Amino acid sequence: MFQSVADFDRGPRRTAISLIVVLAVLAIGGFAIAVLEALGVPDASPTFLLAVVAVAVLRGTWPAVLTAVGAFLAYDFFFIQPLYTFTVRDPEEWLNLLLLFVVGIVVGQLAGRSRARAEAALEGERSARAMFDLSYTLSTRHDTSTALRPLAEIVQAQTKADRVWIAVGESVQADTGWAAGPPGFPAVHVILRRRPGEEPAEWVRVHAGQARGGRNPIDAESIVYRVAITGAGQTFGSLWVRRRKSLGEPDVGETQVMAAAADQIGTALERDRLLRDATAAEISRRSEALKSALLDSVSHDLRTPLASIRAAAGTLMDREVDWPAEQRYAIAASIDREAEWLNRLVTNLLDMSRIEAGELRPNLAPFELGDIVRDVVGRGAAANLERPVEVVLAADLPAVVVDEVFIGQVLANVLDNAVKYAGQTARIRLAARRMEPARVLVTVEDDGPGAPPEVLPRLFEKFYRVPRKGEGSRRGTGIGLAVVRGLVDAMGGQVTARAGELGGLAVDIELPAAAAGPGNDVGSSPTPLAAEGPVKDPVA
Repeated sequence: MFQSVADFDRGPRRTAISLIVVLAVLAIGGFAIAVLEALGVPDASPTFLLAVVAVAVLRGTWPAVLTAVGAFLAYDFFFIQPLYTFTVRDPEEWLNLLLLFVVGIVVGQLAGRSRARAEAALEGERSARAMFDLSYTLSTRHDTSTALRPLAEIVQAQTKADRVWIAVGESVQADTGWAAGPPGFPAVHVILRRRPGEEPAEWVRVHAGQARGGRNPIDAESIVYRVAITGAGQTFGSLWVRRRKSLGEPDVGETQVMAAAADQIGTALERDRLLRDATAAEISRRSEALKSALLDSVSHDLRTPLASIRAAAGTLMDREVDWPAEQRYAIAASIDREAEWLNRLVTNLLDMSRIEAGELRPNLAPFELGDIVRDVVGRGAAANLERPVEVVLAADLPAVVVDEVFIGQVLANVLDNAVKYAGQTARIRLAARRMEPARVLVTVEDDGPGAPPEVLPRLFEKFYRVPRKGEGSRRGTGIGLAVVRGLVDAMGGQVTARAGELGGLAVDIELPAAAAGPGNDVGSSPTPLAAEGPVKDPVA
């Protein structure tokens, strides 16, 4: 059921306008009589124009026109002979009356139009400021839900409302009147009906049945207005505004503010929905890509050592062949080597999962870097090299504050990466020197093919491998250097890649140095690995 609300408050407004016109005419009439008696002015008709101008400025064009008509009749009644009648005998007086009437109407219209233009300008400024506040509030909030309360407060201030609340779905998300209790959803309220094209919207009164939940019925002195919140053809909820009946129907500016607020909220909610859908789609896409990369990498690197282990074990189990001791040792060594490869692969996968879960808890302590390097190289982290690793440590190298297990895994992974991609006969150098302030730089470089400059920033990404031809069976999983970055970051260091001095790839690892002092205990005895020049330790 629809009913126009344009006539809700016309009766009181008409009464007020009529009272203003009567008072203005009587006041100016009394003033004109006083002027005639005190100053002896023969014609006081122009004084009635003051009433016309005053009413035009205060109330607008049509009240001014009514005042001009009232002034015409009052002047005829009080000042034209015979007095106190509407009879006019002198033609000259007719001319004066007509001039008073015409001039009064023209002056009233001009003054009324000037007032209307001024009001329109002020209303436009107010609406523009409100629109800016609405847009700024939404644009500066990352989450639409946090912007709803400020938006409701803006609407309340701009529409002179007692209360504004925003309901998304069936629940109230923002309310400017919590002290008054939960807002009511009245059975009878006024909605904004939009029209297609350029046709103006209109307020219509609707009966929506029983108030939802029977909560907080609206008092008889208030009217509730509702604007639907929509976006992309979907209705998200409503903007509710409660105003006093004495304010009348919202004017054009107030209606624009309410409609703009509802539209912008609808757009923001639709944007949030699209963002959630896009995020879910991107997460799904990345998850599928991650699963594919993990399956491709791990399955390949698992199958290769497992096949080698099974082949070697099958050879040893052949009872018809009596293998010499030296060959049995070589076969067992190959099994151990492949098992160690599997162990490093599983370790890297576990470390990567801990890094992504944020569960790395390094046990930091000062350690001599030379002891750690000797231990890593001695364990055969870069096994199968036909040339030894060159280890060059500066003589003034301080202790480093690291996790002993983490730094061992870091160096092992970097050396393993150099062996894998530079080749078995490549020259590999591990060097360390002091940096300022309080840092130690460890560099592992080789003379292999290196990596193109454009891919250097991506070397530490999970599952990223530099595209190469003829990688062979040990093409890598693409997680070794990703684990390196995670472990180094956890220890407060930094790792980068660049083109090395030997012509291949260089990986720089910055580690925090231990503070100098007699109370600084290190994790092992300070036995320098090299003082001047490189010390070559065979890896095997």
